[in-house]
Amino acid sequence: MTQSAPTVDVSDVPEKQGSSARWWALGVIALAQLMVVLDATIVTIALPFAQRDLHISDGNTQWVLTAYTLIFGGLLLLGGRLADYLGRRKIFMIGLVGFAAASALAGLAQTGAQLFAGRGLQGAFAALLAPAALSLLSVTFTETKERARAFAVFAGISAGGAAIGLIAGGALTEYASWRWTLLVNTPIAILALVGAFVFVLKDVPLPRTGGYDVPGAITVTLGLIGIVYGFSRAAEHGWTDASTLGLLIAGVALLAAFVFIEARTANPLLPLRIPGEINRGGALLAALLIPIAMFAMFLFLSFYLQNVLGYTPLKAGVAFLAFPAGIAISAGATSALLPKFGPRPLMIVGAALGVLGLLLLAQLSYGDSFATSVLPAQFLIALGMGPLFVGMQAVALHQVDEADSGVASALLNAAQQVGGAVGTALLTTISVQAAKDYVAANPGIDNLVAKASIHSYDVAFYVGAGFFAVAIPIIAFMIRDKPENLIEGAEDGVKIPAHV
Repeated sequence: MTQSAPTVDVSDVPEKQGSSARWWALGVIALAQLMVVLDATIVTIALPFAQRDLHISDGNTQWVLTAYTLIFGGLLLLGGRLADYLGRRKIFMIGLVGFAAASALAGLAQTGAQLFAGRGLQGAFAALLAPAALSLLSVTFTETKERARAFAVFAGISAGGAAIGLIAGGALTEYASWRWTLLVNTPIAILALVGAFVFVLKDVPLPRTGGYDVPGAITVTLGLIGIVYGFSRAAEHGWTDASTLGLLIAGVALLAAFVFIEARTANPLLPLRIPGEINRGGALLAALLIPIAMFAMFLFLSFYLQNVLGYTPLKAGVAFLAFPAGIAISAGATSALLPKFGPRPLMIVGAALGVLGLLLLAQLSYGDSFATSVLPAQFLIALGMGPLFVGMQAVALHQVDEADSGVASALLNAAQQVGGAVGTALLTTISVQAAKDYVAANPGIDNLVAKASIHSYDVAFYVGAGFFAVAIPIIAFMIRDKPENLIEGAEDGVKIPAHV
């Protein structure tokens, strides 16, 4: 996607821009990144309230999450190319304006369809913001030590955004309204826009060497929407319904058309050589599979904590804190062990911990407590996430040509977003059907609704454990990078990708 390293117009500001101005620019960029990252989870705690207010069915509730992550992931590669060719600062500011408007539309929605449309628009503008933000960071900080500090701040915000989103969503839902989990983005985006005018450097766009591969962007996005919508229809009408099958077949056909287009276009959105290398291909498959279970698990646990255990929204958000704690511990340990053992054994251990954690979580039954049944499983899964995500990033971006660094980074991010969207839709469909079957098989028992809900969550957790298990042989057979290869790459210096 990127043909050369990012450039910046330093003719009028470089040396005149003091250190404090650069750090103010970092604050602006980091604020935008935090908004994008936490918006994938901030509405999770608010979902039961939005569902009741807007009369959204159980099968369609997942669209509040998947409309955002699906469009975000589907358009991320195109957003990176637009930032390269039209200017990163310009695309960053367009993304902020659009994100503010889309957030207002979603927050003021009066129907489920309006909420889904607003969330989809948020995802589209996030696909402009995310690649532009990281690229601006790389051209703003050119001195080695300052760049390392800036990227450490950026990475910390990216890693903690999901947990911050859950807590912020709980607090806003409890003390204001579920609508403010969306409306809060509008003033934040406007503040970041003003900051961008004042502090963010203007950059010189790359020379345009080809088109934007709009057919590729359209086919991959529509293909993914077809598959996710097919899963959603299955929850209401069954897997053998003609509309369900038609959507799934159309989605697969469009994805096949996307591969065909990418193989033949002169300026592909996704050069197939990038996922074609066996190590990177294994990392990207893992990045697609792991979030299938992870995103859906956040959704089901949110419903369990609030609808079954009766937690307030804020208490439910705080109950997720075991995840960032466990990930921080395991990610730190993985970073120290990676040069010695390489990514493969560490990632296998991480996936195995994910399997065990989800199997433990699938034992939930009526009357269980959070401390004994949920917390240990949460922490176990979180310990597995550190090796998986650190390993995936190391392998997916290792030995990538400089011209391909941007698209490789974007592809890793896109795989995670798409996996999360598809997984939320698939596991929601499976859980809805499991609840219906449980009610039909157990009429008249006490606490039927709560017991049926817990049974449906357990089924989804079992399926999620299966996706973790499938990732294990993929990691074992496809990821072959040796520890010395990673060390050699580190000695060559860190290459900052043009966009994430």
